[in-house]
Amino acid sequence: MNKQTINLIVGSTNPVKVQAAKEAFKLQFPGAQIIATGLSAPSKVADQPMTTKETRDGAVNRVEYCRARTDADYYLAMEGGVDMFEDGPATFAYVAVATRDALSVGRSANLPLPGCVYEALEQGEELGHVMDRLFNTTNIKQAGGAIGLLTNGIATRGSIYTQAILLAMAPLMHQELYRK
Repeated sequence: MNKQTINLIVGSTNPVKVQAAKEAFKLQFPGAQIIATGLSAPSKVADQPMTTKETRDGAVNRVEYCRARTDADYYLAMEGGVDMFEDGPATFAYVAVATRDALSVGRSANLPLPGCVYEALEQGEELGHVMDRLFNTTNIKQAGGAIGLLTNGIATRGSIYTQAILLAMAPLMHQELYRK
């Protein structure tokens, strides 16, 4: 894309998500001015998605909401969730990136969760609230997230979102290869 300005709608007003989107697009389009605007987009899933499918659906629902209501070069949405895997419970995020006529969905790596955290989630709590209680933090989901706390700040919610966004962008950057 030879465009100097890229308009990006992010299906969230969470500053961590908007900033991660802007960072990823700056890496993908060096030299371009990235205008990232957050839009409160409903996920149509639980506040704390508890399955891989529900998490993916949340990201896709958010990006489709943005695409139907705004005009931009790109639309992006992220949804964090948890699931029980063969090796235990983990948290991860799905990313949906779209243009007017294409959609790509990607996923972050898994972060293993302690059993006590997963048990609280099964009782209906949200991950951010559980982590705030365990680590005596406030609104960690709009900061480093559970990832930041459990990796001692080496990785953050934003850094994981940025990586997942870049991976999800591959089919949009090389559409001719992915259509084959």
